[in-house]
Parts: sequence; structure tokens; C-alpha cells
Amino acid sequence: MTVLENLKLGAYNTSARLKEAENLDYVLELFPGLKERINKQAQTLSGGEARMLAIGRGLMSNAKFLAVDEPSLGLAPYLKTEVFHKISEVNKGGITVLLVEQDVAEASELADRIYLMEDGRIVLEGGKEEVLNNERVKETFLGI
Repeated sequence: MTVLENLKLGAYNTSARLKEAENLDYVLELFPGLKERINKQAQTLSGGEARMLAIGRGLMSNAKFLAVDEPSLGLAPYLKTEVFHKISEVNKGGITVLLVEQDVAEASELADRIYLMEDGRIVLEGGKEEVLNNERVKETFLGI
């Protein structure tokens, strides 16, 4: 499937179909690299582009909530920064984002609240400042 076909898959519900063109314009403005590859096979995208395509497909659903799982996994540092910047833009645009990420330092830049999990259980939760100032978090997750 092409990048465009992948994006259109995200506009599966009635409200999304009604705003498909508007949402497509938004996604392509947010991710100009996808616009350049709109008719290319999605399997030819780099890791960072594939992450952006997945986020874009989610945005095509016209949802007010977006869950993003490990967006930085396997990405070069400059691509991680780009992906997190785009997620921040989405959030600032009024969409609530649930971000699951192992890179605590990077993810905390976007967070209002942080939930730390170990072995499938929440071991610490709170506001960003409260969690990041926790001594265990500083030692274990931030290397401070």
C-alpha cells in the first residue's frame, strides 16, 4: 500500500470520512516528508517516516485522543527529537496524547503527568516535577 492509502485507512469512521480532506491536509502539513512520498510504497519508508505515518494514520481518524506506543524505538537521536516535536505539536493542537515511552528524559519534556511502570505495575505516578525530582527516578531512570 502507498503512504496515501495508509493514511486514508485512518479515516474509517463517519466523522473522519466527512473531514478526510481537511485531516489529510493537516497530516501532510505536520509531516511534510510524507507529502513528498505520498505515492510511494509505505514499506520503503525509513523508521522515522514509518512512525510519522502511523501517527498520521491515527490523526486521520479525527479523534480527540491519540495513544502512541514507543515512538522513539530504534530511531537515530535526530529522528527521535523530530518525532517528539511532532507529538508535542499534535498535543498543543488540542489532542490529548497518551505516550508510552522508555526514554523518560525525552518523554518527560511532553508530559503533564508521568506513570512509571515496572513489571506491568504502576510503581510511581504524579505530576512531572514531582516524579522527576524523586530520588529513585533520578538514579534508576535518569542516571543522575
